[in-house]
Amino acid sequence: MPHPFGTRSRDELRQIAGQCVDEIAQLLCESGPGDAAAARQSAPAAPRAVLVEAPGDFDEINKLYLKRRWGDGLPIAPPTQEAVQRMLRHTRRAPDEVVATIAPGFGAATVEYIAINAVMAGCYPEYLPVLIAAAEAVATPKFHLQAIQATTNPAAVWLIVNGPVAKRLEVNSSSNCLGQGAWANATLGRALRLTLQNIGRALPGEMDRATQGQPGKYTFCCAENEDASPWEPLHVERGCADDASTVTVVGALGTWSMNMTAAAAEEVLAMIADTMQYPASSDYVYGGAPFILLSPQHANLFHAAGWSKAEVKRRLWEQSKLRAGRAHGSEFGRTATGRRAELGEVGPDTMVPISEKPEDISIIVAGGPGSHSVFVPVSAHTRSVTREVMFS
Repeated sequence: MPHPFGTRSRDELRQIAGQCVDEIAQLLCESGPGDAAAARQSAPAAPRAVLVEAPGDFDEINKLYLKRRWGDGLPIAPPTQEAVQRMLRHTRRAPDEVVATIAPGFGAATVEYIAINAVMAGCYPEYLPVLIAAAEAVATPKFHLQAIQATTNPAAVWLIVNGPVAKRLEVNSSSNCLGQGAWANATLGRALRLTLQNIGRALPGEMDRATQGQPGKYTFCCAENEDASPWEPLHVERGCADDASTVTVVGALGTWSMNMTAAAAEEVLAMIADTMQYPASSDYVYGGAPFILLSPQHANLFHAAGWSKAEVKRRLWEQSKLRAGRAHGSEFGRTATGRRAELGEVGPDTMVPISEKPEDISIIVAGGPGSHSVFVPVSAHTRSVTREVMFS
């Protein structure tokens, strides 16, 4: 369906849909079931990467990658055979093993292909197990990668690293953890983006239909500051062992800074809840699963008030309810339709929660000293997924 279609009339949409149906019918009629079965049998399940002869000059190599749309617009590290082999030594999985199938192009993400993109992003070889776990996570049905890769939303995949591996790889969880300066943060996030683009074929302007996109589509990665948190970390909350190493993938739409110097827990929480409310949020239209990245200062303020993480979520869920009438005209109609099955008939005075239940709000503690926390709205059609990092 060609974009944009949100402003088209019903008659225009009917005509476009009819053309699509005709094209699908033609494709179905051109080959029978036997042809499809033969094609499946003859095609290799996981083809190995092919060698490409490239110029020795660094600038010329990058021009080649830019021309073939294999990069992200930043300089790449050439994935030579030697560099890829060094990466592959950090897993016992076979190079041609398919880790996941990456939407929307449904390319096979083999261990080798993931390693190639990791080299291009500048990753150290010991990062590979984290990226394999991330590829597994984004491909789960719950994450709904198709909705992130092909949307007009500015969705970027945010990696959150927990457990011993975060310290071992020096993934920044403290000051400026979402910014520049940490090799692991920068290259891990970038490697996943290159994997999504090169294996999933989500090329900007083609399958990736983001209207504007966001800088987080270059790289978006941090660790949780577990040492500064008064609560159990994200991976333990989700059923993993305390000493497990995990990666969580989140379909983030951006970051909203919340500077709150109040000394009362109730005042800080009220400001977070107010920030979460905005009529253009798809979370309120469909019922989402947003993230709150609390500074250690704010997390410990809530803890000092006697609040558990679950209690903070409950209070935020209650106080962030949005009056449906703040959305006007057809946008109000979208909300009324999107939440009807859950809330019943929605009127202008209906108070709409940001998610179906308080537990759908996720909270992590990250960052250094200061009175700043971050609200991360999430694409409403996706749910974050946590996977354990396996080192064998």
